[in-house]
Amino acid sequence: MSIWNEYPRPQLVRDSFFCLNGKWQFGITEQTEELITVPFVPQSRLSGVQRQFPQKLPIYYKREFTLPEGFIKSRVLLHFDAVDQIAEVSLNGVFLGKHEGGYDRFTFDITDHLQQNNTLFVKVTDDLDNHILPYGKQREKRGGMWYTAVSGVWQTVWIESVPEKYIQKIKIIPDLTFADIEIFPKLDAKLILDDTEYEFVNGVCRVTPDKVCNWTPEDPFLYDFKIVTEDDEIASYFALRKIEIKEVSSSARICLNGKPYFFHGVLDQGYFLDGIFTPSSPQMYKNDILCMKKLGINTLRKHIKIEPDLFYSYCDRLGMIVFQDMVNNGKYSFIRDTALPTIGLKKRNDKRMHKNAVTRQAFEGSMLSTVDGLFNFPCICLWTVFNEGWGQFNGTRMYKLLKQKDPTRVVDTVSGWFKGPLSDVESEHVYFKAYKHKKSSKPTLLSEFGGYTLKIEGHGFKTDKAYGYKPFKNIDDYNDALLKMYERDVITFIKDGLCADIYTQLSDVEDEINGLVTYDRQIVKADVKMMQYVADKIEKEIEEIK
Repeated sequence: MSIWNEYPRPQLVRDSFFCLNGKWQFGITEQTEELITVPFVPQSRLSGVQRQFPQKLPIYYKREFTLPEGFIKSRVLLHFDAVDQIAEVSLNGVFLGKHEGGYDRFTFDITDHLQQNNTLFVKVTDDLDNHILPYGKQREKRGGMWYTAVSGVWQTVWIESVPEKYIQKIKIIPDLTFADIEIFPKLDAKLILDDTEYEFVNGVCRVTPDKVCNWTPEDPFLYDFKIVTEDDEIASYFALRKIEIKEVSSSARICLNGKPYFFHGVLDQGYFLDGIFTPSSPQMYKNDILCMKKLGINTLRKHIKIEPDLFYSYCDRLGMIVFQDMVNNGKYSFIRDTALPTIGLKKRNDKRMHKNAVTRQAFEGSMLSTVDGLFNFPCICLWTVFNEGWGQFNGTRMYKLLKQKDPTRVVDTVSGWFKGPLSDVESEHVYFKAYKHKKSSKPTLLSEFGGYTLKIEGHGFKTDKAYGYKPFKNIDDYNDALLKMYERDVITFIKDGLCADIYTQLSDVEDEINGLVTYDRQIVKADVKMMQYVADKIEKEIEEIK
């Protein structure tokens, strides 16, 4: 089994990488009397621990390491790509700092605290019950559409060495014929693309390739380049692509590279049977992407979870669009957030929702951190701020804040319901009934629908329970129903302005057995020829609009 030893930051690659994944000491006391395999959460089978821990009870990690001879250039940085939720880190008895939030990277400069032999110590606290920090689909009492709560390290832990003055960050803003690339800090640097050199002026350079090839899922062309300073060198890539909203054939449509595009997708929760939050290997991400492409899918709505950078890089290189959700916080109410809206009560003043100032601040910080961390991946074409009112508050303000941070992408402020805030699109969730398209001045997304269930024995979670929106007992009836639903709810309305469909969902997740693929990824329930037929019909409809 791979222990996640792939270089974890594909858009800022440096020739310095010391991976700390693998066996760590672990426990519920500082004595750390067990072993755990990082980066798998202790609740997962792959971790070797495989049990739950009470909320707010600290768990402890310890790892001893010695850096290779010649590794240190000048400064040494310790990276945690994600730890859920509150991490307190010490090295050789020196407290390095504390980080709150389970989905973003944090870094410590450990240069001044290194010894020949080093001991890294991490205390993790998971405070899921207070609902302040983003938590997504986790719940201590899992079941139905809520999944096993996780805690601890769940992405790569690694070390790199950098010169005294080094490239900390790059920002890439693409267009159809050029890309503007900015480096931080503003060092003297040159960018090299093929045999052409570009100089940075005040930290920015515009790259204009001789050969223009726009990125699409059908042709995911990328430009690989490197940036060189006096002391540092990094490798990265960009795509030439543009997302915008234009009126085409009397309807507002989302256009990719100037042309209307239909975003034919599935909801992707990013959960795995053996690793929960983390698949056994990054190859599993590739497998999911390629499996969906084989079914004619061109879009994944990454649902209320932020993945490792490798996932988005695979989408870039393999050709898969991503609609990226923010991770919700705040208390969920079944009556308020699901039951009443499902029967049509979808209007609320969201300025009055989730009024806790600390909760609001935590969500805002997480949203901005998410956009900052994922900004450069061309596969991401749309941000979803709130899903079905979960944690929703002051959507208009959040929309403006997000558009100020990233004016280059489409924003779906309220996916599903509780309309009213500013949004670039109309976003509808429809279950249990046929979709009825309504003409709008904005592009319309069927951003959740379907959810048909088919249980395949021996390929899922160890439970007798089954959750979904319409059950089927045999695979032929299931596929017949899928085809009829796509013809009735999607293909029919493309000419009237429907711009996207997001079927629920890519794979089964625990009790929820409405995936096109089983939870263990061994069985594809959806018929490949039928799904390709649907994709061909969709493509024909959109071609007629062009």
